[in-house]
Amino acid sequence: MNILGIETSCDETSAAVLQEGRIRSNVISSQLVHARFGGVVPELASREHERLIVMIVEEALQEANIQKNDLDIIAATAGPGLIGAVMVGLSFAQGLAYALQKPLVPVNHIEAHIFSAFIEDPEGTPPPQGPFISLTVSGGHTLLCLVRQDLSYTVLGRTIDDAAGEAFDKTGKMLGLDYPAGPHIDRLAATGNPAFHDFPRALTSHSKTSRSFKGNLDFSFSGLKTSVRNYLSNHSEEFIQEHLHDIAASIQEAIISVLVEKAVYAALRNNVASISIAGGVSANRGLRERMEAACRHYGIELHVPRTIYSTDNAAMIATMAQLRISRGVTELNNYDVAPFAAFRTQGTSR
Repeated sequence: MNILGIETSCDETSAAVLQEGRIRSNVISSQLVHARFGGVVPELASREHERLIVMIVEEALQEANIQKNDLDIIAATAGPGLIGAVMVGLSFAQGLAYALQKPLVPVNHIEAHIFSAFIEDPEGTPPPQGPFISLTVSGGHTLLCLVRQDLSYTVLGRTIDDAAGEAFDKTGKMLGLDYPAGPHIDRLAATGNPAFHDFPRALTSHSKTSRSFKGNLDFSFSGLKTSVRNYLSNHSEEFIQEHLHDIAASIQEAIISVLVEKAVYAALRNNVASISIAGGVSANRGLRERMEAACRHYGIELHVPRTIYSTDNAAMIATMAQLRISRGVTELNNYDVAPFAAFRTQGTSR
């Protein structure tokens, strides 16, 4: 079975071909136009997708050495994401599927991230044999789910304000780092002292407020953003530059410690033996190392996608389509499926 996946939920234009369960191509074009604005500009993102989509799809097909008529399934992100950006990829997929008279599978972008750690490739890892805890962390989402073998899932916790990736980008911007700031903070933190300053970790066992952890699996990072801003305003530019690595390490510690604590607690509370982390922030070195250490300590199996599958990509869209088809999905040939912007808590991926 040949599946073409298309992803345009935010600022990556991507197309991939999944052939007999193996990724044969995964072309990703990251939009650089947003860097000077310090964040993604939705209208510019939509226009860049429109400019690139044909070229990216053709490149993916060429790299996989197949023709359009060889495709069996067309899959595309239907949401969540920037609605204009989602519409570009989904509309293109609808038109292509209709023209080729091939089935169309709309894919939930977040659900694709959840299963991205299990994308089949020569070094791939099979999904766990039982339920697992999924932590999806990106610039727009921070979501903790209990995922079952039939692909259904229950949302255990989510961000009530800023997402983890957004916290990285906003605090990094305060430090004068280029967008996206997450990789820059991770690089600086590698040689910094994470205990240099104790930034707040809301809704955790380390919280200094009366709203202590008490099993709360939601996330909140807006207080961290405010705390960093206040801290920087109370110190000179010379002090900040002198201790830039330590400040970055302290910020990263405040973010990843929350993610690790809640994911591990969710696994232990639900008697689950596996954790998966996915999304752009899952590429963070500090998060991977801390999660690996915590999982080793508690005897939990950890699944992490290869770095290329951590950020938004079409390989995860094609893979999710294959998973849904293998579970008897019935939404094929739905050429007029509507895009959606916000994450839908459906309780199931069907």
